[in-house]
Amino acid sequence: MDRKDVASWLSGPQMDQALDGTRTQPGERLGLPTAGPGSVSPWGRRIIALGIDWFVVLGVSLAIVGAPQPGDNRFGLANLTVLVVMYVILLMTAGATIGMWLMGIHVLPVGRERLSFLRVVGRSVLLALVIPAAVFDRDRRGLHDKVGGTVVVRAR
Repeated sequence: MDRKDVASWLSGPQMDQALDGTRTQPGERLGLPTAGPGSVSPWGRRIIALGIDWFVVLGVSLAIVGAPQPGDNRFGLANLTVLVVMYVILLMTAGATIGMWLMGIHVLPVGRERLSFLRVVGRSVLLALVIPAAVFDRDRRGLHDKVGGTVVVRAR
């Protein structure tokens, strides 16, 4: 991650515009196609996939710790733990979570042959913190994707 990456997050509504003023499509800088399979996933698919994943997480958490009780933080901690574990296991084995698979998207490493375990763990923990996912660059890569060295692309 360098200054240009951070500057692209701060550029506001002109996110498709490079620092030198030229316009680019999301993923073009990464050598990805601009449309179709292999292109950077649109926001709608990613948000719906995350929603599906949260429903799965809530179901698993309910099965593990039961219904949340007032003043009991175990349910919230269980949710975050299940989310991180689910993301690590599924991204390392399948390259996609349940929600991603249903929405036709998956996670690819950028500049490497395969996903690294430590990078997937870091990506998953940051995603659970929510804020890093809300900070993104013009390639639609959140801070969690930058740390993980990943990009979310369309599978179909």
